Amino acid sequence: MSSTKADLLHIGVGGHVVAIDPRTGDEVWRMKLKTSATVTIHRVGARLFAGANGELYCLDAATGNPLWHNKLPGLGLGIVTFGTDTDVVAVAAALAQQASRGAAAG
Repeated sequence: MSSTKADLLHIGVGGHVVAIDPRTGDEVWRMKLKTSATVTIHRVGARLFAGANGELYCLDAATGNPLWHNKLPGLGLGIVTFGTDTDVVAVAAALAQQASRGAAAG
């Protein structure tokens, strides 16, 4: 059974975003963003956001076609990070656990 476009695994490596079929390991598409840059990615529905060398890209998650690009002028060439609801939940849980430990010890 082949994967649907919604099932693709997206990775960022070596200045590229690559879509992999998780069932077979086959490459479905590849999009070059920057040369030798760390690429961070975050998927929201049918859009894939990728950060590379201080710039932000929006790609179609199924095809890799670029939808838009923002150079984020004035912000440098650092790693672009993405916040998610999952991150917020994990941080809140860790803080609650720390508070609970502190109350128990106090």
